[in-house]
Amino acid sequence: MKKLGLIILLGLSQALPSVAQQQITLDLQRTIAIANDSSLEAFRTKNMYLSGYWEYRTYKANRLPSLTLNMTPAQYNRDITKRYDSEQDLDIYRSQQSFYAYGNLAIKQNFDLTGGTFYLDTELGYMRSFGSNSYTQYTSVPIRVGYSQSLVGYNPFRWERKIEPLKYEKVKKEYIYNAEQVSEQATTYFFELAMAQAEYDLAKENVASSDTLYRIGMQRLKIASISRADLLTLKLDVVNARNTLQNAESSLKRAMFSLASFLNFEKNTEIRLSLPSRPGELVIPVDAALDAARSNNPNFLGLRQDVLEAERNVDKTKKESRFNASINASIGFNQVAEKFGEAYNRPMQQEMVSVSVSIPLVDWGVRKGKYNMARNNLNVVKTSSRQNEISIEEEVIMTVSDFNVQQALVTSAEEALDLSILAYNETRQRFIIGKADISSLTLSLNRQQEAQRNYISALKNYWLNYYKIRKLTLHDFASGFSLSDKFDYAQ
Repeated sequence: MKKLGLIILLGLSQALPSVAQQQITLDLQRTIAIANDSSLEAFRTKNMYLSGYWEYRTYKANRLPSLTLNMTPAQYNRDITKRYDSEQDLDIYRSQQSFYAYGNLAIKQNFDLTGGTFYLDTELGYMRSFGSNSYTQYTSVPIRVGYSQSLVGYNPFRWERKIEPLKYEKVKKEYIYNAEQVSEQATTYFFELAMAQAEYDLAKENVASSDTLYRIGMQRLKIASISRADLLTLKLDVVNARNTLQNAESSLKRAMFSLASFLNFEKNTEIRLSLPSRPGELVIPVDAALDAARSNNPNFLGLRQDVLEAERNVDKTKKESRFNASINASIGFNQVAEKFGEAYNRPMQQEMVSVSVSIPLVDWGVRKGKYNMARNNLNVVKTSSRQNEISIEEEVIMTVSDFNVQQALVTSAEEALDLSILAYNETRQRFIIGKADISSLTLSLNRQQEAQRNYISALKNYWLNYYKIRKLTLHDFASGFSLSDKFDYAQ
């Protein structure tokens, strides 16, 4: 098998035209590392994570006190307005000019338990009227403390406390999940190029061999050792081998371009591959894989999020189907004066309590219908979630089962390849000395080519299953650590 890896490693430079190219040698692990660092797919994955990260940061920031400055620095009005003249007992139009300025500094804190909001603020207002009756006034609220909330309504803060941390946990694990998916894609491109290179090497070797056998056949025809029909078969093999070589070269160029594009290399990069050696012994218990998937797989977290959001909608529509009531209460001080300093002198106590109620009398069943839809949707989501959980579990079980038998298939395919090479070389020598016919030689060559394909295919399936298990479970069974724990440590 070292010979096979050497052929793939060294034969690539002969496949492409002799032009100025960047050359790079890759094994499977380096290909995956580059894909997770530089590929466009990796870039998209990182930005998806950052989007979720900042969404969670926004949620956390909303749980902290906020300081807001609201201002109207200047407002000038000059217009004609309708006013009531008490002396004449009628409405008249009068011209007025006024200047207005206002500022409010407020601290707010959301209270998750009740869904209300505490606030502490201060205000200052200035108004000047121009004209025959000009005057100036300042109004101030040195301090005011208040609280507002819905009494029987929907509390979004309580649901956010349940959903937002779960969403962020899913975002983190989706990042790792997508990184392992990139590893899967890189593995696919890697072995597609390896298979294309093997096909090219076999085709090139077949051209040389068929040419040699045809020349030997012409010599043997002269001594009547083979028939003309056999010689024509040998010539047909030469033509077919050259056609196969051209097709293999085109396939090799396409496979190399696909891998280079995926890794975000220059399009004319010449990639040389080194096939991975036979994998070590690793048997993954199905139960352990299922436990890891249930704990780490972001799809499971997404299903839990779907159920929570459906329950939130039921709670919201249920409470909105009843009457709504809210309260807003505040206590503080305020004052008005014609001079700025006096606006803060001996302020008067200010108190405000308001209760608002909204009672649906006739809505023709709209609110009840929304509640029933939300409740039925919750049942659908729960059922779909369970079905999806079963599908994921089945995928884990099947992938682990395939992986556990794939290692034996790799060993068997390697043994078959070694035997096919020995058998072909032996048959070829026997044909040269006249002890084997054309059919035996062709059959032996076909078996060698098939064994070559089977070996690379077995390696490909092994590593694809390996990275698929990592993706489904976010666990590295080879080293025994959780990928999500490693991610948290790296952050």
